Amino acid sequence: MTLEDRLPSKIKVLLADDQTMIRQGFGYVIGLQADMQLVGEASDGREAVERTAEFRPDVVLMDIQMPRMSGIEATQQIMSRWPETKTVILTTFDDQEYIYQGIRAGAVGYLLKDADVEEMLAAIRSAFRGEAIYKTGLAANALLRVAASGPAMTGADTKPPMLEPLTDREQQILQEMAYGLRNDQIAQKLVIAEGTVKSHVHRILQKFGCEDRTQVVVAALRGGMVD
Repeated sequence: MTLEDRLPSKIKVLLADDQTMIRQGFGYVIGLQADMQLVGEASDGREAVERTAEFRPDVVLMDIQMPRMSGIEATQQIMSRWPETKTVILTTFDDQEYIYQGIRAGAVGYLLKDADVEEMLAAIRSAFRGEAIYKTGLAANALLRVAASGPAMTGADTKPPMLEPLTDREQQILQEMAYGLRNDQIAQKLVIAEGTVKSHVHRILQKFGCEDRTQVVVAALRGGMVD
């Protein structure tokens, strides 16, 4: 095994936005990160789907309003064909309707275009880890709307019945996930090790039959398991 084989792989990121300056700005910052690699760009939704097929990114930063195909429709196609790819929707406004549509399409989170650099990088890393990225009251309302609606994102609706109930600790952690807390924040709040939280989250995903935290939260909201 070579040294290169032993090095952790970089997070492969695809940028989809019809504004060249947005792609250049985000792309420049992503290119400076030791743990990230900008594998491609797209200027519309259809191209985003094509580039995803070509590069198989780990994370797609997806603008909502783009020509030829919207970011919502592109996210739906990507989620149906490559569910392992995590999509974070980009929007200019903290608009509940956009967030709602993004969640239903299968996005794991959203990011405002005027977010600072650290927030953008944190969103990419959180998405790569399968963590939900919804931080505002509008996002919470959007999640509740998805939970109350009919068929939506892949995984949350088609999950099999839970073969094993959650433990008390898993229920605690599930509630904190619904509040949008990261693993380190949950660990700090519950005064347990972050590694312990990760193990519990993994078990929760298994029990729900879901692929990421957003799907779990939506399923839990639908089932009345969290507030």
